[in-house]
Amino acid sequence: MRGLKDKRILIAGGATGIGAATAKRLASEGVAVVIGDINIEGAESVVRSIEDNGGKAYAFKFDLADETSIRSLIDFTIEKLGGLDGIANIGADVSDATAGNDIEVLEMQLPIWEKTLNTNLIGYALVIKYGLPHLKNAGGGYIVNTTSAAFHIGEKVRPAYAASKAGVNTLTRHIASTYGKDDVRCNCVSPGAVLTETGLSKLSEDFQAQILAGTPLNRLGKPEDLANTIAFLLSDEAEWITGQVWSINGGAGYRE
Repeated sequence: MRGLKDKRILIAGGATGIGAATAKRLASEGVAVVIGDINIEGAESVVRSIEDNGGKAYAFKFDLADETSIRSLIDFTIEKLGGLDGIANIGADVSDATAGNDIEVLEMQLPIWEKTLNTNLIGYALVIKYGLPHLKNAGGGYIVNTTSAAFHIGEKVRPAYAASKAGVNTLTRHIASTYGKDDVRCNCVSPGAVLTETGLSKLSEDFQAQILAGTPLNRLGKPEDLANTIAFLLSDEAEWITGQVWSINGGAGYRE
């Protein structure tokens, strides 16, 4: 893929699932990656896999809900890679403690909303805040944020999660319109039902069957489906694409 080899890219949330697949996909293209995650054991496992295949990768433990931790992640990235050409924001708090208590508004718990927004939205904004000056120093760069179809489908649960993802879309367009003059491009990927480790543990077989019934391409997603799209959006092949939200979902919602 044009314009990926030798790039320096940070993956914020890369220990498992889509993030791990993205790290491996980028490394296969000759990208040097830093994998940040609160799950440091998972991140280190991905690094070992990349190194076993001749790639260059580093792991760093950080928390998307903590500004000091995010600043440390950016500092570590610059120290190890010598600069920054791209950012993939992939992490989110989908833990049982948080997402499992994200219920209808009449029963909402303020700490759940605060944790969800701090991690899924404000955390993304802070990664960009501290990473953006380095992209500008490199003469421009690419940012890919991860959103969700939850922002528009009106689920009866997870309103805080959906609100956080709607905010990510707005953040993405703000970055695209404000920093395009600096040759910084920013886009979103919006995954459908993807069978990550988390997805497999949380999506019942019945629910998977319901989603599949409305998916024209007749299968649920794999982490690699998103990784391939993110890699494209971080490459020079996507140099005239910015401010977009791409649904990567097998056509879900379009079957009659």
